[in-house]
Amino acid sequence: MPRLEDLSDTARQGHLNFPAMEHDDAPFAPLRKPLSEAKLALVTTAGLHVRGDAPFASGDQTYRVIPSSSAAGDILQSHTSIGFDRTAFMRDINVTFPIDRLRELVGDGTLGRLSERFYSFMGAQRVPKKIIEETGPEVAAKLLDEGVEAVLLTPT
Repeated sequence: MPRLEDLSDTARQGHLNFPAMEHDDAPFAPLRKPLSEAKLALVTTAGLHVRGDAPFASGDQTYRVIPSSSAAGDILQSHTSIGFDRTAFMRDINVTFPIDRLRELVGDGTLGRLSERFYSFMGAQRVPKKIIEETGPEVAAKLLDEGVEAVLLTPT
């Protein structure tokens, strides 16, 4: 990602004044069991998808399913933005999507197990109406149906 001081004044002001949403009404949901017994899912806004799936387009508010058994090399990023540098992701997927680290935590007993499916959305949404009203609740229902007890959210 470029440094603010390296951007033009217009671009810098655009970043500084980006209309971020605030959710003061988000309920606190305490974990009901130790992580070592919990089923965890990974959800990201990094615009990731499995090789062969349709890539995300700009403003896309749908989601992609990433099987938790996917090899790291089969997960691609189609998130397009001049606002970040993808080099770190290309070198190590775990920077954005810590799939290998989560498997290690399951392996050493720190984490109970992983869900069968992870989910990815496209980030940098200016007006995420469809995510709030449709696709977000749809993914939440899928997570609940699978018995997921904790979710790790990773942005880009």
